[in-house]
This record gives sequence, structure tokens and C-alpha cells, in this order.
Amino acid sequence: MATMRTSDASVEQVLVNGAGSGEATPGHRRLSGGGRTAELAIDTAHKAALRSIARVVDETAEPQDPAFAEAGIYAMLAARDVLVITGAGVSTDSGIPDYRGPNGSLKRHRPMTYQEFKHDPAARQRYWARSFVGWRHMHAAEPNRGHYLLAEFERHGWISGIVTQNVDGLHAAAGSENVIPLHGDLSLVRCLNCGTVEARPDLDARLLAANPGYLERIDLDPSAVNPDGDVSLEDRHVRAFTMVGCLTCGSIELKPDVVYFGENVPAGRKREVADLEAASRSVLVVGSSLAVMSGYKIVLDAVRAGKQVGIINGGPSRADAKADWRWRVRVGAALERLHEDLL
Repeated sequence: MATMRTSDASVEQVLVNGAGSGEATPGHRRLSGGGRTAELAIDTAHKAALRSIARVVDETAEPQDPAFAEAGIYAMLAARDVLVITGAGVSTDSGIPDYRGPNGSLKRHRPMTYQEFKHDPAARQRYWARSFVGWRHMHAAEPNRGHYLLAEFERHGWISGIVTQNVDGLHAAAGSENVIPLHGDLSLVRCLNCGTVEARPDLDARLLAANPGYLERIDLDPSAVNPDGDVSLEDRHVRAFTMVGCLTCGSIELKPDVVYFGENVPAGRKREVADLEAASRSVLVVGSSLAVMSGYKIVLDAVRAGKQVGIINGGPSRADAKADWRWRVRVGAALERLHEDLL
């Protein structure tokens, strides 16, 4: 379990309070849910989500000699059927920032929790205004060499499949077939009222029609786009944004079909992950600190089952102390080396 460094206490407080991110301070605001018991449950879940967002992953095990770690991970892949867990570190070379890296988006922005999105209309308005601007940068991102190498690893049978914590869809775009998007896919939007699903490009076309000239009034720095596809905007731009309704029921309670902090991974997706775990010999983490429990749990399951675990990451991982192999290296460089080793 990672511990909070004393030097990071101020960072945690900023994230919990929402300060410095252009947000209100929902940590100190009651989220309405229709009754005191419901409000308490919502507030409790919201605060738990804030703690997950603010988690700092510390060193829990000494980094291994790179050649030793590479050899161990090579042996795992050569034995075939490795389940790969990917995180934001795989997509940074596609221009999508990570959360917790040295230049991660958490330094400037706190993601919205599910409780805020669901129960605070002003927060939802803020999200959609910001996402309307930032999403097109995410939509334009293309797979990088690392995505293509992992797709090739799958074709050779070295890996059994990918469980990705990313919501950018780039593994599938690169040709990977057995991909489980653990936290969903930004390319879809779901109505919280009736369940209707709409393709995000189609919603974007409707938003463009409802907001003529809006994008031209925004001076966007692409480097400020966050991994969840939104970007900080001035309040006046948020207020000027017009949201459209569900095509079926007209509700404006539309949500990207992704798992927010404070929201559970769908049960069906958990079963898919469990099936892939059972069919795999070992687990390899690529480009993730595993700060979020949904990804970390896969490693815990593998350890309990006596399976080997390897980690390729540029910094510490929550699972370092449980891993057999820990390779501290840039993801792209490591995958290139492994590709050369295996051919």
C-alpha cells in the first residue's frame, strides 16, 4: 500500500478541496440526493473518491537492475499468454497526458467525481463545456508505436489480451483485438435517465449546431487538455455553453460512457476481466502506477494465484513490492527492446 509523503500533504489538500483547478470546492458542499440518508451516502462516496484521486504512490521496493528486469519480463512473454494492464503511460507518446507523472494533469486539475456529475447540475454543465472544447484533441490522437507493438504481441500469442485503464480507444485503433476498456470509452455517451447510448461524434455535431462560434472564442492550449478529455475554461465560457438533450427522452443528464472516480466498474466488465485473468499465465503492467484499486486488484489476484507479475513504468507503482520484475524505463523504449528480444 502506498503511503502519503509529508511533502505531498499540501498536494492532497489541493486535490480534495478542488483549489487551483478552476473548480468549486465540492469537498465542503453537500451534494443533494433527496433525503438526509441519501445525501450522507453520496457525500461519503464522494469523499472516498477524492481520497482515491489524491493517492500518492511512493517507493515500496528498490528498482531492479534494468537488464535483470528485462530478462525476467522477456521470459514471461516468451512463455506466452500474458495479461497486460495498461495505463496512461502508454498513451503519453500520442499527446495524451497522464495523471500522476512528473508533468501529470493532477498537478493542475482534479477530475470530477461521479457524485458531482450525477447530483450537481452546475458541475455537469462545467464538464460538458470543457469537454466540448477538449474532446476534439483526444479524438484526433492516434496510436503510437507502443500501441502497435502490443497489438503485434497479441498476434504472436505472447499476450492473451489487454485490460486498459485508458479511455482513449487507441489500443483498438492500433489493431489489438482482445481489449477490455476497464474504465470505459470516451467515444460513447450514455443517458443517465433512460440509458440511450449515442456515439460521441454524433453528439459533438449536435453540440456544434447548438453553440455556433463557441470554439472560435476559446484560446486552447493543447498541452492543457486532461486525460479525461476536458480542459479548464473561464466561468463566462462555461455559462455561455448550451447543452443538448438525449435523443430519446430529452434529458440533459448525459454522461460519457466512462467510469468516474467514485463509480463502480460494471459487473459484466469485471466478469470479462476475471475470465481473461483465468486464461493467462502471468500479468504485465505497462505504463501505470496502479493507484486506482480496479487495476491494482488484478495484480493482487495474480499474486494470490501464484502467477508472476512484471511492471514496466517510468516511476514507482503501487504493486512494486508484489512484483517479480520491476523495469524502470520509458514504456516505448521497453516495448521496442522486448520486440527485438522476442523476434
